[in-house]
Amino acid sequence: MKRRQLGPLVLGAVLATAITRPAWADDDGEFVILHARYGTEHSHVDVTDRLRELARQDRRFRLSNDLFGVDPEPGRTKTLRIFARDRQGRERSFDFRERDWVDGNKFIGWRRGNWGESSWSGGWQGGGNSPGGDRHDDGEFTILYATYGADGRDVDVTDRLRELARRDQRVRLTNELFGVDPFPGKTKVLRIFARDRGGQERVFEYREYGTIDGNQFVGWGRGDWGRGHRGNDQGPVRPASGRLVIDSASYGADGRWTDVTQALRGQIRGDRFETEVRNELFGFDPAPGRRKLLSVTYRFGNEPPNTVRVGEGDRLRLP
Repeated sequence: MKRRQLGPLVLGAVLATAITRPAWADDDGEFVILHARYGTEHSHVDVTDRLRELARQDRRFRLSNDLFGVDPEPGRTKTLRIFARDRQGRERSFDFRERDWVDGNKFIGWRRGNWGESSWSGGWQGGGNSPGGDRHDDGEFTILYATYGADGRDVDVTDRLRELARRDQRVRLTNELFGVDPFPGKTKVLRIFARDRGGQERVFEYREYGTIDGNQFVGWGRGDWGRGHRGNDQGPVRPASGRLVIDSASYGADGRWTDVTQALRGQIRGDRFETEVRNELFGFDPAPGRRKLLSVTYRFGNEPPNTVRVGEGDRLRLP
């Protein structure tokens, strides 16, 4: 019995179908990832590369700041926003809140990590590829200056950070990176002092061995910020001796203490701070039924730190 041979026309049709069949036809998921951001509406960073690394490791993972090596807005619940395109070319976004589980099952090629568009230029609200846009100005904050150190032993690293920013979008913090160890044996912190588009100033903190993603800072890759450039010919910006900085704060009693540094920093406006010490100030009571104590270590710019302790019900005044 002779085998039936495929005719030239039939064989050609089969080959054409195989060649023109889309690459994702044999892949799971309904959406191709274009871009990913992590943070809040007011402060967020590009985490596309990091998300790609995580996807190659596992199908599912739980969201946390440690996972991305950055906390874009301390004290606020962050969101991972993934921008994607379906098989018909329509774009949409997926939101995952901090501490939620992310399951890559719905995304095409998740485990391969061969997704993401380097030319994608949408912001937190998306927007697709906007021709002529300046991605360097996508950020929300302009850097004024930066310090690196611990417990009041800080050095100005603005110039060095500017050099690093021109080389890469993301930077991992080490003593070797800055060429100095301001306080051997202690975990150092990089503090970036910045101003938002509305003129409000705030401080971003990154612990040693953490990763900075410069995407949230205006002009990060150009490096035209810091003490040597303020814009509009306003002159240099230098760490002012009167700038109030809280290094650490704890609240509690009888061995039941809680770190309230970020909560207190978020309430500072200007170079002086005054408030009544009470549980409502922090949103919790670390030692119910006991009179608590608030301990605050603060300083002005690069001056030596001072520590004050104020009892519950009394007024805290800095300085």
